[in-house]
Amino acid sequence: MADITDKPVGNPVVRAARSIFMSMGILPVLLIGSVVFFGLMEERFLDGRNLFNVVRQTTYLAIVSIGQMVCLLTAGFDLSIGSTMALASVVSALVMVSVLAGTPEAYVLAIILGLIAGIGVGIIVGSINGVGVAIFNVPPFMMTLGMLSVALGAALTIGGGVPIYGIPKVFKEVFGYGRLFDIPAPLFYMAGIAIIVFFTLNWTKMGRYFYAIGSNRRAARLSGVKTRKHLFFAYVICGVTAACVGLLLMARTGTGEATIGQPLVLQSVAACVIGGVSLFGGIGRIENVLLGAFFITLLTNGMNLIRMDSYVQQIVLGSVLILAIVVDQVRLRYMGQMRVD
Repeated sequence: MADITDKPVGNPVVRAARSIFMSMGILPVLLIGSVVFFGLMEERFLDGRNLFNVVRQTTYLAIVSIGQMVCLLTAGFDLSIGSTMALASVVSALVMVSVLAGTPEAYVLAIILGLIAGIGVGIIVGSINGVGVAIFNVPPFMMTLGMLSVALGAALTIGGGVPIYGIPKVFKEVFGYGRLFDIPAPLFYMAGIAIIVFFTLNWTKMGRYFYAIGSNRRAARLSGVKTRKHLFFAYVICGVTAACVGLLLMARTGTGEATIGQPLVLQSVAACVIGGVSLFGGIGRIENVLLGAFFITLLTNGMNLIRMDSYVQQIVLGSVLILAIVVDQVRLRYMGQMRVD
């Protein structure tokens, strides 16, 4: 009679596929499927210049998704990031234009004060969200939905509902169109933010506490974790990343606008969920989120190349998000069964 230890533990291919599914969800299937489909439908899709353009466009969504991921890790999310981007761009643009109006040659001072003002907006909005969620226990959906309206109204009021022109040319070159080693400047900013957040999540107590709070907030609190403090900082981080994107988009477009970056709200949640971040908190990896942002941008690029109607594109993006959420539920159940076994 053969010993039970002689039996194979399973097909290596199946084990590898299971491991990839556990860590990345449905993302590899969606990514490969979209490359094959759009590559067959449009020959320009796989052109090197087009793919490089996709990578450049991914920058803004990737940064926003990183901030959104931090909130999702704590079992929350931020619906106000689009309005935060808009308000940051409007306030920053007004500060720069005001400084230049008084002293036209002080463009360096104008840029510095504009950056401080824009980042300050992100800190303020994130702090208000953090206080509401962490201190007053307002559900993240209601808190950030309210801030979405407040920040957007503030951006429209301050900017008068019209784009703000007169941003220094140097600012646009350094943060929007500049290149280093023929690599667009925004990619370096994205890489820097990604490295900082990656280090925070994986090598600091704060990062570990984010995961702990999302996994079981009550257990984390009983273990001595200052849950309110870390929830607060999660929303501040999200607000700052949103403000950074607002400034980068302002440099790209050359204007401060109250309507800037609104589509990135849904797309950031989609990038996170497709990248394997759980909506219930405690699960997620930043590298997968970056890949999820790349997929969303790649999908949008492919649909534009085959001239798909913009309304149909919204249906596709929404369907992909629903599919990712369903698969995420299946993945969580499977992971729970594996723990029990």
